[in-house]
Amino acid sequence: MPTYLWVIIAVAAVIILWLISTYNGLVTRRNRVQESWSDIDVQLKRRYDLIPNLMESVKGYMTHERETLQKVTEARTAAMGAKTMTEHAKSENMLTEALKSIFAVAENYPDLKASQNFLQLQDELSDTENKIQAARRFYNQNVMDYNTRLQSFPVNTIANMFKFTTREFFELTEPAAREAVKVKF
Repeated sequence: MPTYLWVIIAVAAVIILWLISTYNGLVTRRNRVQESWSDIDVQLKRRYDLIPNLMESVKGYMTHERETLQKVTEARTAAMGAKTMTEHAKSENMLTEALKSIFAVAENYPDLKASQNFLQLQDELSDTENKIQAARRFYNQNVMDYNTRLQSFPVNTIANMFKFTTREFFELTEPAAREAVKVKF
């Protein structure tokens, strides 16, 4: 067999191996993005599960604060029903603001602030907020790595060929919502 034929076979083999490696790398990065979103989802569900307990513990004390309680309930429902990344970000912003207002109103109820159940829920919610923030940073880092890889030449040609699409960052859009819920009493 002539030498040029071996060179052609070697070049073809290298190209095929590069294509396989690139495709597998994109799949790995896409899976990391999906996994990191599931980390956020777990923490959001934990947050959603804590809210009804919080609402029950404050209902007896906040008899004149129905509007505040209603806002939290509506924001939780909207957040749980969000489908797109934009809807998630918007609804999470609303929920964060509603929770902030509950804790602000709670300042007017000394018995509530002293309630062991309320204090425990406060701590759990604060811990959950920190975990959501960490999971969001991890997700956004994975999205940045994935999107950068998709947009880099020559990988972008393979990504387009196999219909890989960029992902949205999970960002808080309102400056006030960028702060963690403060639950100090």
